[in-house]
This record gives sequence, structure tokens and C-alpha cells, in this order.
Amino acid sequence: MQKSRLEVDIISYSILIDGLCKAGNVEAGKELFHELSVSGLKPNVYTYSILINGFCREGLPDETYQLFRSMRDNDCLPNSCCYNATIRGFLRNSYTSKATQLLTEMVRAFLQIYQLPPYFWILSYDLMSQS
Repeated sequence: MQKSRLEVDIISYSILIDGLCKAGNVEAGKELFHELSVSGLKPNVYTYSILINGFCREGLPDETYQLFRSMRDNDCLPNSCCYNATIRGFLRNSYTSKATQLLTEMVRAFLQIYQLPPYFWILSYDLMSQS
């Protein structure tokens, strides 16, 4: 992005990262996310959510967890969308203990858990009863 001499902001980066992730090129989205940080811009909660969703879609729960945990280190508090995406990704990949941990953390943070889709509760109950 810097080579093209275009002046870009966090919104431009987020749109590009989203497009890359939706096209299945999460690795390029991840590289652009790192370029964003190096450029002096700070990723916001929406930028994090985009990459978290990309990692979840690609079945990368470890990458998802690292990115989710790095948010607080970068002064960006996760919102319910970030929690929901991360928890759903963990459940899809049978990371039930991490999903349970984040759900507990989310409830303690007083986020609106009613925003979780109805199937989430059924899926989480089934998976948690198996562990």
C-alpha cells in the first residue's frame, strides 16, 4: 500500500482485509493487517473482527485465539461481535474449553449475550456436554 503512494486510513485497510479474507486469501489479509500496524495506524475492533472471522472460516483456531488475545495488548477491547465470532470458530473446531472460557469471560464483561444466534446455545450445550 505504501508503494502506491495512496493515502490510506483504517477503513481502507479494513475493506481490503475483508475482501482478501472473503476471497479465501486469509494469509494476504494477515500480511496486510501487519502492514497496517507497521504503517502507524491502529487496528480497530472492526478490523480485528474481520480477520478473526477470516481465521475462523479457514479453520485456524490457534491464529484466532492469538489475534483475539492481542486486542487488549493493543488497547482495543473486544465487543460482542468479536466474542461471538471467536466462540463460534472455537465450537466449529471442537475447541470447547476455549469456547467455554471466552463465553464466561464475555458474561463477566457484561456483554449482550442475547446477540448470539439461537443455534449457538444448542451447539454449545451439545459440545459442552461431550467434554
